[in-house]
Amino acid sequence: METAQKPHEKANTVREGSTKPSVTVLLPAFNEASIITECLTILANKLSLLDQKYDWDILIVNDGSSDDTGSLAEEFAKSRTNVSVYHNIVNQNLGGALRRGFKEAEGQYIVVLDIDLSFGPEHVEKLMDAAIKEDADVVIASPYMKGGKTTKVPFHRLLLSKGLNKLMRHTSGINLHSFTGMARAYRREFLDTLNLKTNNYSINPEIIHKTEILRGRIIEIPAHLDWTYQVEYGQNRTSSVRIFKGIMNGLMSSFIFRPYGLFMMVGLILLFLSLYMIAWIFYHVYAIYPEVQVANEFFDDRFTEAVSQVYNKRPHAFLIGGFTFVTAIQFLGLGFISLQKKRYFDELFHLNSAILKRTKDS
Repeated sequence: METAQKPHEKANTVREGSTKPSVTVLLPAFNEASIITECLTILANKLSLLDQKYDWDILIVNDGSSDDTGSLAEEFAKSRTNVSVYHNIVNQNLGGALRRGFKEAEGQYIVVLDIDLSFGPEHVEKLMDAAIKEDADVVIASPYMKGGKTTKVPFHRLLLSKGLNKLMRHTSGINLHSFTGMARAYRREFLDTLNLKTNNYSINPEIIHKTEILRGRIIEIPAHLDWTYQVEYGQNRTSSVRIFKGIMNGLMSSFIFRPYGLFMMVGLILLFLSLYMIAWIFYHVYAIYPEVQVANEFFDDRFTEAVSQVYNKRPHAFLIGGFTFVTAIQFLGLGFISLQKKRYFDELFHLNSAILKRTKDS
């Protein structure tokens, strides 16, 4: 759905004659009326201390809220020319809100934070300093790397989050600790080449996936994840349905990073089991072969009789061995096909991104 811009004209984040880097702080918001005014005030006051380093503005995307989030954001922005508000008519989930914000942001860099300041406003400066110093395309605020920490995060949520991120780290082969976190800084010019599609929470792993394909530079910095507002004001802000969806999206994202890895792993395990059973069969056939008595002393007759005797004693070994061998070959075949298709996707994404960038530059 189309979104409406706030009534007054949006300020230009790259001020005329300024040599300072410009940054848009992007804040997706959905039903945050209980905390939005206080959090925006804290954030704006903190950002005002960065006036000498950065030209900054705040962009709020009200994602179809059913409470007073939109009107409170508008009220906050009335007297501030560097605060803008966009309204999604209906809720488009995190992916839709972020993609809208990425499109409307004007800064050379975009820093994304959660409206509840679960990653505090001090992370804006830390993310920006790292992005500029390290010449990074994506900077991730990670509470799970060395030096990071968490506060008041429920144990089950922390366990699930750490587990999913660790799974993605192993399946992707990318040396990162936080794939699902939203607190990040992006180089705007690079972000425009990613052509993002996801509408849900999987947009964060999607960005990492596509950045890796384009060989973009991704770094992590230690961060503090503080759920003070979640606990004090948002007991019901995250439902069990959202948690379940988050888990499923995380598992699917893990699969998308390296789909061939899962198929090949299962195939190799089954192949090992089948070869074990086949080796067991041949060992017992070899053991009774000298004792086999047949009318014709030809090798094939004696060997057939030996196999028959082993089968009569252990028919399940033949069935399990044969079934697992055929299944293993099928999984390995799917793995090679997935690998081939992923390489095709990577090449096509490279090509499409290059065409998209050239089109925008022309």
